[in-house]
Amino acid sequence: AVATPTSTVTVQYVGVLYKTGKQFDASWNDGTGSPVQFSLSGGVIKGWTEGIPGMRVGGRRELIIPASLAYGSKGSGKTIPPNSPLIFVVDLHAVS
Repeated sequence: AVATPTSTVTVQYVGVLYKTGKQFDASWNDGTGSPVQFSLSGGVIKGWTEGIPGMRVGGRRELIIPASLAYGSKGSGKTIPPNSPLIFVVDLHAVS
């Protein structure tokens, strides 16, 4: 199966800050270690809505996302400073 712009995807991922390499999130750190689901048509940063479509189940993709397609000038909480480019490594487990 191939992810489309309107797919719900099940993934394992890790996210790090581009400038420092500091990890700010990983799907296996949610307490269960299980893959997580996201709808690409809402609820994720634009870098994912543009970067995940076209991926095939079983594939791995590295997304290097400029701040403008991530959290922009606001950042996100204490873990992602304003204007931060991000890197995600995403393993696609399922598409629905």
